[in-house]
Formats: sequence, structure tokens, C-alpha cells
Amino acid sequence: MFTSDQLLFAKAIADDTRMEIMGHLCCVWLSVNDVVDKLDGKVNQPTVSHHLKKLEEAKLVIIRQEGRQRFYTLNQEQVTFCCGDLVRSFAPDYADKIIPIDSIT
Repeated sequence: MFTSDQLLFAKAIADDTRMEIMGHLCCVWLSVNDVVDKLDGKVNQPTVSHHLKKLEEAKLVIIRQEGRQRFYTLNQEQVTFCCGDLVRSFAPDYADKIIPIDSIT
């Protein structure tokens, strides 16, 4: 019934800390330490790295490598796709109201 992508997406957003991290990564590039700072010490660096790995597995972040440092940003296209996929699966009567990502400029 569920695809592996749907399950990874659902598991990724089911965690409050990951949702907060996603909010911080929207429209900006941040390092792991930047994310730790944004979380005001609520979560340590190894835990943030763990959460970023889960978001990476769900394709919800884009990663840019600069030397030894990695920078992350929210993969808005994947978030949009996954949300639309869930609507088509669970609210098919509303599926025609979804704006195709190709039409966003």
C-alpha cells in the first residue's frame, strides 16, 4: 500500500526535532554546527547529525560539500512531491487542487 518513499517521508517528519530542523533549513544553507546553534543547545551535534542523516535518507535535504564541511538546505521540491503524493493517496477528491511543481515559477 505504501511506497518506501512515502514511509521514509512519514518517518522523517514524525519527529519534532526533525521538523524544527527542516524549518531552519528552509531557503538557507547551514552547516551541522549552524543547525546546533539554531536549536539553542536543545540538541547536541551528534544528535543533529543523526537527524540530518534521516532527512538525507528521505531526500528531504540537499547537501553541498565544501572541503571537510557539509552544508544542508531543505529540498523543497521533494517536500512538495511527498505532500502531493500523500494527498493523492489519502484525499483523492482534493488531488486535482494540487498545483503541479512544474507550474511554479
